[in-house]
Amino acid sequence: MKQGKILVTGGTGYIGSHTVVELMQAGYDVEILDNLYNSKQEVLDKIAQLTGKKPKFYNVDLRDAEALAKVFQDTQYIAVIHFAGLKAVAESVEQPLRYYENNLGGTINLLECMQEFGVKRIIFSSSATVYGEQDAEAYVETMTTGQDITNPYGWTKSMIEQILKDVAHADPEFEVTILRYFNPVGAHSSGLLGEDPNDRPNNLMPIIMKVATGEIPELSIYGDDYPTPDGSCVRDFIHVVDLAKGHLAALQHMQNGVKIYNLGSGEGHSVFEMVAAFDEASGTKLPCQVVGRRAGDLAGFYADPSLAAKELGWTTELSIQDVMCDTINFLKHEGLEIKGRN
Repeated sequence: MKQGKILVTGGTGYIGSHTVVELMQAGYDVEILDNLYNSKQEVLDKIAQLTGKKPKFYNVDLRDAEALAKVFQDTQYIAVIHFAGLKAVAESVEQPLRYYENNLGGTINLLECMQEFGVKRIIFSSSATVYGEQDAEAYVETMTTGQDITNPYGWTKSMIEQILKDVAHADPEFEVTILRYFNPVGAHSSGLLGEDPNDRPNNLMPIIMKVATGEIPELSIYGDDYPTPDGSCVRDFIHVVDLAKGHLAALQHMQNGVKIYNLGSGEGHSVFEMVAAFDEASGTKLPCQVVGRRAGDLAGFYADPSLAAKELGWTTELSIQDVMCDTINFLKHEGLEIKGRN
């Protein structure tokens, strides 16, 4: 399926940019659409350094139906990989209408354009948040979703999944692959690409990075009394390059109807373990303080990625040590000094 172009929405973002690199290095012709709300246009030059070619770029918001139609009118795409959307959990709780309007409205516009111009394949960037709060550690794709989701961001992911299922049901030729991420971390080994959000960080690794460089004074660890081996929350962290390769595998195995896969490592690592791994890789000690539990945090959960291994031939290859070394390399490449306590 390499004849024709792939449109990547949100392609200058963290996961999107790494996926664009993997696609281009595999021989795909890729174009990027992004409104640069939470990313930087300089990423295009970094992609060019890694792949030898600068992808065509459209500075377009998915909610602008007229501009979006012009993009589709100019190019016949064979598939769309859809990353674009607001993604800060805490912000979604504060501004729910903004999240519903942006994430749902933009996706509906995108799907309408795809229908109008005969594009029948889409890979959607979903999230493990669609599983909500369930009494399980290993999450499998057959579990119930769309119940007890703790924030509007997660609800938008769940609702978009349902929209995609409905569209595929109405059009038997439509091909949908939904990828549910767990916790993407790390950076490209070159140091050129990494997580550099414009908005305030909400996830563990971006906060660790800002603490390490002195932008945030210390890392707050929300609870050390969970029923886990060391008392801190346990999560499934997946290197962003492994995650990007999961999209490549999904693209190469698309078929009619809807397919859903977890993309995770299948292993859990605690907050304390992640901090210790960063300390070891950096040779410093992150300033940390244990504070009270955060509402809505589960003790632990991780992916059962066996379906992706069976049907896509995809498994993770990179370790938490790789995550930390690549993150530190990215920070240094950005000219940032690590200022942890020695």
